[in-house]
Amino acid sequence: MGRIFEKRKERMFARWAKMAKAFTKMGKEIAIAVKLGGGDPTSNPRLRLAIQTARSLNMPKDRIEAAIERASGKGAEELVEITYEGFGPHKVAVIVETATDNNTRTVANIRSIFNRWGETLANSGALKFVFERKGVFRVSRPAKLDLSDFELTLIDYGLEELIEMDDSLLLYCTFEGYVGLQRCLEEMKIDIQSAGIEQLPQSFVEVSSEQEEADVEKLVNALEEDDDVQSVYTNLRVK
Repeated sequence: MGRIFEKRKERMFARWAKMAKAFTKMGKEIAIAVKLGGGDPTSNPRLRLAIQTARSLNMPKDRIEAAIERASGKGAEELVEITYEGFGPHKVAVIVETATDNNTRTVANIRSIFNRWGETLANSGALKFVFERKGVFRVSRPAKLDLSDFELTLIDYGLEELIEMDDSLLLYCTFEGYVGLQRCLEEMKIDIQSAGIEQLPQSFVEVSSEQEEADVEKLVNALEEDDDVQSVYTNLRVK
């Protein structure tokens, strides 16, 4: 599960790194975190992680602080998180997570993008057996760390899978264990590079050619370019 998803995620972040919209997306995540838990990162776990992820994308400190200040002030825009489901080219399942202050605009835009590829949105819940919400942490790998002991400790906090990368570790946990695992990592003073709740596919669709894979990627690219879209997930098996 993890390795396949990480390939897809690496492609996403590679695109984000080239897009000015990456900071806009993180600004919205910060705003939502502030709305839900206040503007003090020491008492708001979601805000702490949003700040860490923003830093990993090289978002300037002043922009992070400005986003927190705007979200904390009177008259801050009211953002709502809404998830859309649909099927893309070659019957690939697609989940689109948005943060919007105008749902009418957002659903019209998402529907238009799907229609452009001759695809349609599905009813809410249509993909509940295809994807499962999981916590995903990317953490720095300490120089002196017994991975076996580390993994055993984290299992008690909902860890399901640990994947070794070149200079970091990927940790996958249950949705219910997300907050507890975050707290455990922070108490252990493990550097969390990024974290969030992701929609991970439990079954995959394989395509037969690079062109068919490109068809799906074009739809994903168009969705990710929309200002209201925060994340896009598919069950395409990336080769």
